[in-house]
Amino acid sequence: MKSTFISKEKNEVKFTMEFTAEEFEKAVNDAYQATKGKYVVDGFRKGKAPRKLIEARYGEDVFFEDAINQMFSKGYPAALDELAINPVDRPSADFDKIEKGEGFKVTITVTVKPEFEVKDYKGVKVTKVEHAITDEDVNKELESLQKRNSRLVAVERPAQDGDTVLIDYAGFVGEEQFEGGTAERQPLTLGSGTFIPGFEEQLVGAVVGEERDVKVTFPTEYHSTDLAGKEAIFKCKVHEIKETEKPELNDEFAKDVSEFDTLEELKKDSREKLEKTAASKAEYETKNAVLEKVYEANEIDIPEIMVEDQIDEMMQEFDQQLRYQGLDLQKYFEYLQKDPKEFRGELRADAHKKVKTRLVVEAVANAEKLEVSQEEIDAELKAMADQYKMEVEKLKEAMQAENMMYLEKDIKMRKAVDFMFENAIVE
Repeated sequence: MKSTFISKEKNEVKFTMEFTAEEFEKAVNDAYQATKGKYVVDGFRKGKAPRKLIEARYGEDVFFEDAINQMFSKGYPAALDELAINPVDRPSADFDKIEKGEGFKVTITVTVKPEFEVKDYKGVKVTKVEHAITDEDVNKELESLQKRNSRLVAVERPAQDGDTVLIDYAGFVGEEQFEGGTAERQPLTLGSGTFIPGFEEQLVGAVVGEERDVKVTFPTEYHSTDLAGKEAIFKCKVHEIKETEKPELNDEFAKDVSEFDTLEELKKDSREKLEKTAASKAEYETKNAVLEKVYEANEIDIPEIMVEDQIDEMMQEFDQQLRYQGLDLQKYFEYLQKDPKEFRGELRADAHKKVKTRLVVEAVANAEKLEVSQEEIDAELKAMADQYKMEVEKLKEAMQAENMMYLEKDIKMRKAVDFMFENAIVE
């Protein structure tokens, strides 16, 4: 096969692949050997009829399609490698006339990844991001720890905001009880915003054993269209009222919740951890500031198909997130009465930025000839194995070659961002 480059206009490349008569004949014979069992010829068992008899009965081009598909599937990737073409879409193919015993030529048109010379990625000036940790931050961290170690204690008084009540309830619209609006001994923390707006506030002041009607109006965008915008009454009965009892912040608390003997030691450790997290966050934000400057300095003519593919990927990720919550994209669109095309349009600007950012970072990696060592790959695998609590070898077995390729690419992209950051002027 001979590959010949014809032209490139913007992000569209045109080239030809020429196959000889010998290559075509071999592919046709291979197609015959692979598919002859499908054809019936009188006097022969299936799969035993000679090629010439099958061609005589079904037409001399009977094996052409399979032969051409085989030639294209092998020839197209080889031509891309030979001509250094990086496609981002499926190709369109224009075949010359194909005849038995003759070679043929096919003209390929395909959209490719844009080529550009990345600029202004060294010496970028940015202001250093800093996040100072205050005594208030440390106190909030201790309060959070205190809250996580709190317990619920039953009380004999009217319910207050912040209490957890145990209730039965049954929901009615008019005189009719609606499906899904009933529960028994359901815990509810007043003020949590868990239930329909207005519900929790009406239980403040209730006492154990009290039966109380709670009147609410469902939101107009409520997920159940049968209830959206309607007034309802929930007949409630209070079984228990519990308040949150927090442990006292002292040395005993520090011993109970940590490896430290005193509260001061726990405070010091909390501050150090907060400062470490703040430093990581500040570095991440400063790196993003550098990347944003390089992004703005480079203009790229991005093929529309790359943006569409990115939108597809973002929608798939969103669909997965919804499925964790028991929903999916179709239900999401139905609940919000949203048009999928409109939703894709809302994602377009973000998708375009993601694509351009990726292209810029890749261009920096290529310009600086950044490589990923086996030690870096092993370190990444070790970190992943620790995260998933797996043995490294088990993780390697679970990861396919394609995933390893993406892992190496991710490492190279991070190295490119680090390179820009290390060569930036951070003031």
